[in-house]
Amino acid sequence: MKAIVMSAPGRPDVLQLQDVPEPKLEGERQLLVRLKAAGVNPIDTKLRKRGTFYPDRMPAILGCDGAGVVEAIGSGVQNFKVGDAVYFCNAGLGSHPGNYAQFATVDERFVAHKPTSLSFAEAAAAPLVLITAWEALYDRAHLQPGQTTLIHAGAGGVGHVAVQLAKLQGASVCTTIGSVEKADFVQSLGGDRAIFYKETDFVQETLNWTSGEGVDVAFDTVGGATFAQSFPAVRVYGDLVTILSPAADTNWKIARDRNLSISLELMLTPMVQGLVYAQQDQAKILQQCARLIDRGDLKIHLGTTFALKDAAAAHELLENGSMMGKIALLIEE
Repeated sequence: MKAIVMSAPGRPDVLQLQDVPEPKLEGERQLLVRLKAAGVNPIDTKLRKRGTFYPDRMPAILGCDGAGVVEAIGSGVQNFKVGDAVYFCNAGLGSHPGNYAQFATVDERFVAHKPTSLSFAEAAAAPLVLITAWEALYDRAHLQPGQTTLIHAGAGGVGHVAVQLAKLQGASVCTTIGSVEKADFVQSLGGDRAIFYKETDFVQETLNWTSGEGVDVAFDTVGGATFAQSFPAVRVYGDLVTILSPAADTNWKIARDRNLSISLELMLTPMVQGLVYAQQDQAKILQQCARLIDRGDLKIHLGTTFALKDAAAAHELLENGSMMGKIALLIEE
């Protein structure tokens, strides 16, 4: 089969289209999926640059997100049949081949039926960001109806899903954006207020919006200085969730003085640590999101697509940092 293979860490041009053996079913609950598309995520670019979680198992095939059609099933598979359209977030971290390929194997417990209203490319772009935003807002911050939220980079991959999930929970949403086009986009998703962070102080804008109190929940999808800068934008006893690692020199004084609850969200933990029960929970999130998507209550914005052979160009675009929504690779048979 054709696959994008990374033989060593480096620039995007280390991603090369090669012929590799087609994967075989190795467990009774595994599915063999003929992939139609693969999502491209920031974790893919980070692993490409610095190396995978398993550097002793090179070369590697990246790509956590995939969507396709079940080609074959193991003897113990209960919930899927050949021909089913599926989507999932699994592998691509270095221990198991990822989804920048024509075929992949995946345990049925980590898979959900593809939303019928989405193309394969849209579905492949969805799993990691759906799970990340869901866990951050619902499981970490326990967002409640009537609360206020600040979502950083609301036009981005995780951010544009988070804006919608917050609105579905009955919360009010302000979000940082960098252009008029992105402001229009987040407002089309239900965002209540767009903050042009390059031109204004997002903390002061957030405080103005909340009558000086700060938001109940802030969601940091940017990291770096943005994390600590968000402390005064959150109300006393409020919640701040980040998907990036706080810097070692972070000054926690404001967070402590305001008694903030700080949560870390890494949806990759179940895969990295082999936590089957947690991966099953994430598949349930995908099932719930599929229902929301097919009802028209949740949208996935696919910014652009590339052919599988152009994975390097997809990485370059993502690393430029100007994308709205997501990127997917289209996989031909």
